[in-house]
Amino acid sequence: MTEIDRSKHVGFFLGPLLFIVLCFSIPETFISDKAGVVLAIMAWMICWWITEAAPVYITALLPLVLFPAMGVMSMAEAAVPFANTSIFLFMGGFMIALALEKHNLHERIALNLIKLTGTSGNGIIMGFSLATGFLSMWISNTATAIMMLPIAVSVIDLLKNNNPLANELSKKNEQNFALGLMLSIGYIASIGGMATVIGTPPNVVFAGFAKQFYNNEVEFGKWMLIGLPVALLLGVSCYWLITRVLFPNHLSKIPGSEQLIAQKLKALGGIRKEEKRVLFIFALTACGWIFQIPLNGLFGSDVLNDTNVAIAGGLLMFLMPINFSTHEFILHWNDTQRLPWGILLLFGGGICLAKGMESTGIIKVVGSTIAASSNISPPLLMLALIVITVVLTEFMSNVALVTIFIPVVFAIADGLGIDPLVLGLPVTFAASCAFMFPISTPPNAIVFASGHIKMKNMIRAGLLLNVASIIIIFLLSWAFLEKINL
Repeated sequence: MTEIDRSKHVGFFLGPLLFIVLCFSIPETFISDKAGVVLAIMAWMICWWITEAAPVYITALLPLVLFPAMGVMSMAEAAVPFANTSIFLFMGGFMIALALEKHNLHERIALNLIKLTGTSGNGIIMGFSLATGFLSMWISNTATAIMMLPIAVSVIDLLKNNNPLANELSKKNEQNFALGLMLSIGYIASIGGMATVIGTPPNVVFAGFAKQFYNNEVEFGKWMLIGLPVALLLGVSCYWLITRVLFPNHLSKIPGSEQLIAQKLKALGGIRKEEKRVLFIFALTACGWIFQIPLNGLFGSDVLNDTNVAIAGGLLMFLMPINFSTHEFILHWNDTQRLPWGILLLFGGGICLAKGMESTGIIKVVGSTIAASSNISPPLLMLALIVITVVLTEFMSNVALVTIFIPVVFAIADGLGIDPLVLGLPVTFAASCAFMFPISTPPNAIVFASGHIKMKNMIRAGLLLNVASIIIIFLLSWAFLEKINL
């Protein structure tokens, strides 16, 4: 039995055991009569989320069963979070991303971006970074890394095949190029997701909590005002660290790379009408997200919001015909088998758990207790929370971490009289900064599996990028968040 299997087996029994022990050991007079039950359920869920003893999405359904059974809230109340507007926002985003992938528009965009940046070692890494970052703003970080990997492997193989008699120095440069290219794809796939509210699951979890706790709709355009600069600065830092500091490759030109990209573009053929229609709907949706405030002003009412724009874009993918006579549309219902439905359940379960913590007074007590016992200044508090999040996200799911941690951060902010969104958003960004280990994120695991990265290289690069992430997120968040007024 492997160490991972042993951890899962232990976690499988430890979760329910913690629930039982806490249910009987926490007195009913603790905070409120059902607070102990909620803490017991939370302990069970955290145990299973960390050990992955059960699928994380199934674990998220526990409150839907246990809250009504234990008298925390009614079934109707427990089910409400699973219809949160943020869940439908992400669902619409998933549908749009699915259309991009189905019709290979994402690959065409990526190849054209790579083509623009030249054929030197650093130019190719920059091209892959730009393509990966742009795509991960809109589609799954994992899907982006999976798509970019075979193209990158082809370029690396091309370099090896064109230089069979390389000396030691050339081999070192080639190894650095392969290593830098793979790390860039893995890291930028996570970084790019920070730029938009639908770019990565933690962002949507944060938006859902902001709506639930404060009835605050985190608008797509306002998110980008801070998310895009954070992602750009982190992306530039990643590129500079990899190509200039850690793994310089000194390759002025990679023979055959132009032909390889041209060949792959040729294989895609001319842009087809279905791609044009996907691109049109994608652009229309993006414009709706970004310009919804002036458009609502034009209409004289709040007709548009991020969620209905996303769902409208998703619906159009099913309603826009490619060939009406044969009843062929951009997407068909069978395509939705590839939608990550589990993520939507995970969001619902996390919001339901947070609602239980809020309704029983746990969050308020945690926040007021920390606030009363802490003399830390707001900037130092923000920095400390960012550091804690970056460390924790290396070892557990970023979605699970944000689900558990953000309500606590909100409570701390309320207790100290700080804008909770100003404190919560940097923590959300930090949750995407897992760069040190292959197990930290799926994109890390995908590029590590290529065989071009050694563990010590990933740890070294990831540690430096983690430090850069902490500095950049802290400085930008503290400087701009209050001015943006989320």
